Amino acid sequence: MSTPENRLDALGIELPTPMAPVANYVPFVITGNMLFVSGQVSATPTGRINGRLGDDMELSAGQHAARQCGINLIAQCKAAVGDLSRIKRVVKLGGFVNAAPHFTDIPQVINGCSDLMVEVFGDAGRHARSAVACPVLPMGVAVEVDGVFEITG
Repeated sequence: MSTPENRLDALGIELPTPMAPVANYVPFVITGNMLFVSGQVSATPTGRINGRLGDDMELSAGQHAARQCGINLIAQCKAAVGDLSRIKRVVKLGGFVNAAPHFTDIPQVINGCSDLMVEVFGDAGRHARSAVACPVLPMGVAVEVDGVFEITG
């Protein structure tokens, strides 16, 4: 049986060290069987992915940035629960895109994260979602995504 960790390996994804909060919040909260992960920005271990969609960034670059947010979300999940097989379901993602006023492909940008969740968690990765444009995001990043996950005991 393929585990989320096996799928990450097959995709060639090595989870980074989870990012520390940049303000007065915690990276995740577990209450009951729910895991709430704070917004993860488009950043790699070597630096942030900055830009504004429709201005100095194309759709494919935005999708890549959203995928990186997903990798960072999964890294926080692993820090929270240890074994990613404890993720029973990806319940909801909230996606925020740094976008120029005329840029309307917001859902397609956040698909970069959504597609990754399905690749890693299979059908349990299918989720409810919101995707909104923002005039600016923290530190000038292109994308930020937060998540709600159901976990097993």
